[in-house]
Amino acid sequence: EVQLVESGGGLVQAGGSLRLSCAASGFTFDDYAIGWFRQAPGKEREGVSCISSSDGSTYYADSVKAHFTISTDNAKNTVYLQMNSLKPEDTAVYYCAADKVCTDPSGQLYYNMDYWGKGTLVTVSS
Repeated sequence: EVQLVESGGGLVQAGGSLRLSCAASGFTFDDYAIGWFRQAPGKEREGVSCISSSDGSTYYADSVKAHFTISTDNAKNTVYLQMNSLKPEDTAVYYCAADKVCTDPSGQLYYNMDYWGKGTLVTVSS
């Protein structure tokens, strides 16, 4: 059974940091890319970042490029999202997802990933 389990969310003040984790199981981790998405209340899901487990290539949305870092520990089948200098507008449920690719042919983050976690809530207070 494929599982993606997010953790590390919580309440933090503006300017603070959090590190999210996505623990994967049930598939060959090295063959997949892991993406992070977020959805704020009343808004559409937004792609945040992605990393290829096979070659380590990464993708970042312009809105987070300066203060989020994605990394992977292939030995633990886990992907991390280090979020620094958090802003209230970063408040959302953060989901990780897995697919064979990070981006579509146009180079944009691929949204229709095969597997999804249930999400972890990040709340940034002002």
